[in-house]
Amino acid sequence: MDAIREVGPGGHYLGCAHTQANFKDAFWRTNVLDYKPFETWAEEGGRDAMTLANDKMKQMLSTYQQPAMDPAIHEALNAYVAQKKASMPDAFS
Repeated sequence: MDAIREVGPGGHYLGCAHTQANFKDAFWRTNVLDYKPFETWAEEGGRDAMTLANDKMKQMLSTYQQPAMDPAIHEALNAYVAQKKASMPDAFS
């Protein structure tokens, strides 16, 4: 309510104290989109969201490190997946 009182009729919330104090933590921002100004974005090739997501996926796959897992658990999981796939009529091998 303080923000509403501060801004008043016809104002905007971008410059009010409440927005300035909370905007960094109040909204989730994806690291896939490009938040640069339009001019900078265009100068750097104007990569769309699909291209940015594809680049991010490639980067994630290239740096992926499989976590350590007990060999018995790994074997049990593989057996479970194989059994489930075999039980489905359209199962992929």
